[in-house]
Amino acid sequence: MAKSPTSAFTCSACGAAHKKWSGKCDACGEWNSIVEEKPLSAGPGSKSLGAHKGKRIALSSLAHEEAPPPRTLSGMPELDRVLGGGLVAASAILVGGDPGIGKSTLLLQAAASFARSGLKSMYISGEEASAQVRMRAQRLGLADAPVMLGAETNLRDILTTLEAESPDLVIIDSIQTMWADMVEAAPGSVSQVRTCAHELVTFAKTRGTAVVLVGHVTKEGQIAGPRVVEHMVDTVLYFEGERGHQFRILRAVKNRFGPASEIGVFEMTGGGLSEVANPSALFLSERAQPQPGSAVFAGIEGTRPVLTEIQALVAPSTLSSPRRTVVGLDSGRVSTILAVLESRCGIPFTGLDVFLNVAGGMRVLEPAADLALAAALLSAREDVALPREMVIFGEISLSGALRPVGQAENRLKEAEKLGFSRAIAPDGTKAEGGPGMGITKLPDLVTFVGDMFGAG
Repeated sequence: MAKSPTSAFTCSACGAAHKKWSGKCDACGEWNSIVEEKPLSAGPGSKSLGAHKGKRIALSSLAHEEAPPPRTLSGMPELDRVLGGGLVAASAILVGGDPGIGKSTLLLQAAASFARSGLKSMYISGEEASAQVRMRAQRLGLADAPVMLGAETNLRDILTTLEAESPDLVIIDSIQTMWADMVEAAPGSVSQVRTCAHELVTFAKTRGTAVVLVGHVTKEGQIAGPRVVEHMVDTVLYFEGERGHQFRILRAVKNRFGPASEIGVFEMTGGGLSEVANPSALFLSERAQPQPGSAVFAGIEGTRPVLTEIQALVAPSTLSSPRRTVVGLDSGRVSTILAVLESRCGIPFTGLDVFLNVAGGMRVLEPAADLALAAALLSAREDVALPREMVIFGEISLSGALRPVGQAENRLKEAEKLGFSRAIAPDGTKAEGGPGMGITKLPDLVTFVGDMFGAG
């Protein structure tokens, strides 16, 4: 005889599972956060399911061809690029970002743009009153946009309104403020976020409405709430940047309707967010005369080539453990490059503080930045400036060999378009560059050090 399902106990703050109820969660340390969750059904072998058989689903072959989903352009090319070419009907999108980074401003501008392009758009705010949203719209010059505005946190009332109005696009700001009255938990808890997200995504799929959910980001940089929410939606976007810096980057980390890792670049102004059509020129606009510790990296973000400046500073340390401060780069990758330089090239960084930064608030995570990173470190250590017209890219292996990277031709074209005439790349790179671009291909890091910095 099959066992009847038992209840599970889950922490509403962190989502950790427990065998029984207790006053304190062992995982996160919160008090009175463990709640009982009853199973949804008795299981596949239960009598209830056997008595009520479901209908047979339609099956098709892999060779079945379907037309691509229709898309609606917003009139904001940077946003359309990140979405994969426009907004898809019945899609669910999750937008995350730090507080105050400009998520509400971006989505209010997007709602106005889609409304002006013919979509019936609705903006539901759970964090601000309608008057506050109207004030922002007036400041952004969007007061005349045909956007339906509401301020509510009750999920039941929101779904009833959506069924009555049948909008083409609805923006929920934010999912952490929504609450469902059938769940006994506080708004923002794991149970509430999961339930509300499930109900809104289900509404999007059944009614053909595109739903955009705004999510807060934790101090670790992840969207707050259970990770299952990211699996529910079709697209996950992160809005990145420093509040004290004017540049903002909208990055797709998941997209079922387009390429992931695509980025859109915006600039925060007094009148809202303005698009940056050529981010490479923007990130390199403040470069003056060649300075030690500066190297230009030709990178790829999604399908877009982007040139960024990697800055390094190396100084004698008075500490027993020298500092390693890294902004915009993977700190683990930096440690690996430092170890390769010391082990394979005989260039020590012991007793030296190392500071690394990517100009413009950009994040560079691809391995193709290894060679540019090493060049910036060596330039700072030897106090030798690299040529102003040079770009660098390539992956460094633990043996010190240089490995070719993908989309080299696009990297070289972008560099040539911005006036660069020299490139350093790994041996084996198939691209040759245009008539105004000379490319030097090197086999390993030792050869690069010898050619650029002598013996080190």
